[in-house]
Amino acid sequence: MDISTEIWFKTARSGGKGGQNVNKVETMVEGYWDITMSDLVSEQQKILIKEKLANKINADGYLFVKSQTERSQLGNKQEVIRKINAFVEKALIIPKKRKPTKPGKAAKEKRINTKKKTGELKESRKKVQR
Repeated sequence: MDISTEIWFKTARSGGKGGQNVNKVETMVEGYWDITMSDLVSEQQKILIKEKLANKINADGYLFVKSQTERSQLGNKQEVIRKINAFVEKALIIPKKRKPTKPGKAAKEKRINTKKKTGELKESRKKVQR
């Protein structure tokens, strides 16, 4: 699934390394992906993405990601695409349900034996009564 066709980008001047280059070139890239209008995911997947990525979705319903780590606009654009793809892939993973299990016979015996040893140790610490 290639989300990059549905992402729209906005650029701005970024801080950090770059010297004079930072002051004149808009290298920071913000990426916006409209989840509700996307043709790449189904309605159930859209609901799942909205639930799991709620803190990354702005008031307009766009998944918002920005990058200013690279010194070039193209590098930051690729980083934004990579981040959005990673977020969506992670959000679409449905975790397996945990099957409750009971302790086995050996585990029960071990627990009882350690309890007995602890009890004997505490018993041996008591003062002897005459």
